[in-house]
Amino acid sequence: MARTHHRIVALETFFCPLPKFDACFPASHTFEVKEYARTKVSEIPERIRDADILVMTVIPIRADVLSEAVSPNLKMIGVVASGTDSVDLEACKKRGIHVANTPHCNATAVAEHAIASYFTARRSITLTHSLARSGEWPKRGTLLKTMDGPNGKPPMTCGSETMGIMGYGAVGKKIESVAKALGMKVLISARKGAPAGKGRTDFNTVIRESSVIVMCLPRTPETLNMISEPELDAMPNYSVLVNVSRGGMVDEKALVAALRAKKIAGAATDVFLQEPAGPETSPLLALDTADLNLVTTPHVAWCAEDTTDNYNESLKKNVSSWLEGAPTNKVV
Repeated sequence: MARTHHRIVALETFFCPLPKFDACFPASHTFEVKEYARTKVSEIPERIRDADILVMTVIPIRADVLSEAVSPNLKMIGVVASGTDSVDLEACKKRGIHVANTPHCNATAVAEHAIASYFTARRSITLTHSLARSGEWPKRGTLLKTMDGPNGKPPMTCGSETMGIMGYGAVGKKIESVAKALGMKVLISARKGAPAGKGRTDFNTVIRESSVIVMCLPRTPETLNMISEPELDAMPNYSVLVNVSRGGMVDEKALVAALRAKKIAGAATDVFLQEPAGPETSPLLALDTADLNLVTTPHVAWCAEDTTDNYNESLKKNVSSWLEGAPTNKVV
């Protein structure tokens, strides 16, 4: 029996360990696998030179490394993530490189993280924790007023909340289910600038009427800076903003200004315009948050045991279906 040999190169296995490919496919296919826990952009050309299957998550795979001179054997890219904004899809299309992503694998984890972030911001948990740890409780006598919003009122409870959800894929639907179970009214936002269709609420109405807004949609040219100064100005001053989608969709400088001016009650973000993020690259992390209700996590909303299992199963399915000529989760 003739065998086809495949060279798989995985560039970022610290995100998700690889499945055992040889145990997954027919004997007519054999695999040579090279795994790298982390890869610098400058190391990409050398590492993918002999690959015909590339596995990656967020590292940028741009046109220069997709040229035949750099990656002459490359035929498939398996993206271990829902988003494919890190891959130059047009360059892949021109060369006939198949690209497949792994959607919905992290939906439960991201939805749960969004809800946890909402509670943390609404209840000022990070802020009051920091103040208590720094000795402010005995100095001030009470930290109770720290939980008040800019409207001067204590935090809302779920039955009084209206949650606006921006992005209604697998994550958005799970968030909706949890929010309704908690007693919230839910508004599903239409796209910014688009008319409200069936089951959707106009974007500007969602901005004005929601007490909590959760962003869980893909980053595209249309969604960059989707929420900036005009939207933050239009939000109720008791509102909370949660972003578990991608960095760049909320204008970070505008959000800092809104928090400082007490235009909104609080914010939580798991994502940043430039990642890995730090005080040098993000104004959100450069903030002195002594009296600001801001929750930051380092792009970990997706992380969960079942997410890893789901990614492995989806990646195996994508490679197997591509080999068999009936590709699933095809992007290009």
